[in-house]
Amino acid sequence: MGKVPKSSAASEVVMFPHQPALQLIYDTAPIGLACLSPDCRYLQINQRLTEICGISVEDHLGRFVRDCVPGLADAVEEIVRSIMATGEPVIGIEVAGQRADQIEERSWITYWHPLRASSGEIVAVNVAAEEITERKRAEQRVRNARDAAETALRHLRETQESLIEAEKLAALGRLVAGVAHEVNSPVGSGLTVASTLQHKVEQFAQEVARGGLRRSRLNEFLDLVRDASSQLVSNLDRAAERVQSFKQLALDQGQSRRRSFDAGELTKEVLSHLARESGERGIALNFTCEGDLAMDSYPGPFGQALTNLVLNAMIHAYPEGRSGSIDIEVRPADRNHIEVVIADDGCGMAPEVKRQAFDPFFTTRRHEGATGLGLHTVHSILVDRLGGRIRLDSEPDVGTVVRLVMPRSAVTGD
Repeated sequence: MGKVPKSSAASEVVMFPHQPALQLIYDTAPIGLACLSPDCRYLQINQRLTEICGISVEDHLGRFVRDCVPGLADAVEEIVRSIMATGEPVIGIEVAGQRADQIEERSWITYWHPLRASSGEIVAVNVAAEEITERKRAEQRVRNARDAAETALRHLRETQESLIEAEKLAALGRLVAGVAHEVNSPVGSGLTVASTLQHKVEQFAQEVARGGLRRSRLNEFLDLVRDASSQLVSNLDRAAERVQSFKQLALDQGQSRRRSFDAGELTKEVLSHLARESGERGIALNFTCEGDLAMDSYPGPFGQALTNLVLNAMIHAYPEGRSGSIDIEVRPADRNHIEVVIADDGCGMAPEVKRQAFDPFFTTRRHEGATGLGLHTVHSILVDRLGGRIRLDSEPDVGTVVRLVMPRSAVTGD
């Protein structure tokens, strides 16, 4: 490729003869400007382009782009060929490469327009270039920060889900302890009756062996056996009922399956399993319910939400061994909804605590190992799973009232 003679049309066009004002604007423009010949030689370069590309006017005028900035040559030559072939400008093209005086990659956004002679022939290509290296680096930093934030958020959600499962298991553990206590009582009573009966049978057998058994003694023994049998059946029935009740509750919570149930009966079962812990804490659980409480929903999440609310009240409303009472009422809200009201006479909440009560990981007792997920889990279950809503009212030293309103027929899918 030979050099373009200085008398060529391209040279005359781009050197702005007799137009000093235009030349001055060109030289002082805040963006890089250049004029390239069809064979990619520099015909004109302004001062700004020398600054952002690391080139000098004296050393580059008349020289090929490939000789001056080899790192950009391929992209430049491809664009110039496109303009020469189509006659159309190329707008907003990002070009990446190395400056002639540096090894790090830099970026420019460029605008390319054909320069035509009076005959219409394309004699040169005008280029405007703005360096965007810092902007690209800032964008990359933002992308990196966003990726890091998304990764952290994903890890946080995974941790939250794990902690919520742990919270559910902890509540289930309390129910297990309650069931163990309730089952132990009738089983212990039954064992005592059976041991007594066994001893009486051995005594009666010895009397029979000696002979001379009187009718009054036989009748007395029969009355004893009859009474003991009745007590055994009663205690075993009670134990079987509690085991079956807990089995159904655990199944519902484990599978979260939808079925028809009575909200009042389910609430009663849940509270019965919490009676031991409330008794140990000196907290009375007062339960009332009205009729017409049939639901077609998810008894497991329902029971889980109720368990979390009552346990939360026991733990937080009555600190330092304080006693009190929690009133639980289940009633129809309207034809299509059920309302559960849980009211305690505990210490209540300060306004700032009340505002954050349902936020994940918020707790006032983290030093005691609380995770801050109890009420958040309740909110998630009630709103996302049961399609209901929740309202909390609380005043310091007065107590807290939580109202749950749930549709009788769950709107969420299985």
